[in-house]
Amino acid sequence: QVQLVESGGGSVQPGGSLRLSCAASGFTFRDYAIAWFRQAPGKEREGVACINKSGGETEYVDSVEGRFTISRDDLKNTVYLELSSLKSEDTAKYYCATDLREECWGGLKEAFYDHWGQGTQVTVSL
Repeated sequence: QVQLVESGGGSVQPGGSLRLSCAASGFTFRDYAIAWFRQAPGKEREGVACINKSGGETEYVDSVEGRFTISRDDLKNTVYLELSSLKSEDTAKYYCATDLREECWGGLKEAFYDHWGQGTQVTVSL
């Protein structure tokens, strides 16, 4: 079955960087788009970024545009999210997800995604 496993979270100071990984199995990874979401305490889950099956198209929420970069390595069945210039408001649990479609047709809307990882925590503080 579809499995998504996130890693790479941690604690970092404002302005710092992290690289999150999402390792996939149980489906033909190269054929599908993957997205990242995040959920801060007391807030709804928010779409962060999406990458299509070819890697040629990406989409970001405005608040991370220019600071976060999504990429994929089909040989490793892994999607990455590079986080830079981190702010305290980026503190959240980060999840990867797929709706098993080729493009980011679901956009960054949680309702369209039905396969999720368990998440990895990112904490940005002094």
